[in-house]
Amino acid sequence: MIELQEKMISYLKENRVSSTEVADAMYKKGAIENVQAINRGHFCVGPLRWIYAWQGSNWDVHEQIQNVKKGEVVLIECFNCDNKAIFGDLVSKYLILYKQASAVVVQGKLRDIPRLIKENWPIWCDGFTPIGCVNNKPDIEMDKKIIEQRREYYKNSIAVCDDSGVVVIPKEKINDDFYKRLEFIEEQEDIWYECIDRKKWSTFDTICLKKYLQ
Repeated sequence: MIELQEKMISYLKENRVSSTEVADAMYKKGAIENVQAINRGHFCVGPLRWIYAWQGSNWDVHEQIQNVKKGEVVLIECFNCDNKAIFGDLVSKYLILYKQASAVVVQGKLRDIPRLIKENWPIWCDGFTPIGCVNNKPDIEMDKKIIEQRREYYKNSIAVCDDSGVVVIPKEKINDDFYKRLEFIEEQEDIWYECIDRKKWSTFDTICLKKYLQ
């Protein structure tokens, strides 16, 4: 599994396979909803590490990010955080510069946005607010079943991040068949551009009727 995961990551990077193409390869699925890039022009691919924020506190985030490995895409999912910012520039700097994460994706809000823009860090989130979470340990623990389920779901998955958004390739797709599917999507894109740019066909003839197959 790990060897094929590394092979797929290399292919995605070398061919700069976009999040759009990856979603197409999964038949229009796989996107993390509502997250957008803070800074434009980044293309990031890596194994995904899932982390949770809970109960309006970032205590658990600080604890978990200690284990982030170089090259990982860090996905922080928020539960009961009342639209507060999970963190800002300090945690972002720690993750990207010191832990050397490929990208940071937050299913929640962030703060210190002027600094995040100035540093041009590869970060995706679903909004901004100056009101941050507290850094105290929550009074109650998050449901362990939910934690186990989410960790199992994202285990050995791959994230592809660009200006269109973030798409996750789950572990059950990391196989030879899906690798060939990615290659097919790439080849199809090349054919479509050839038909439209050089042959001057319409998009209807090219994409809908697929006249190049005749």
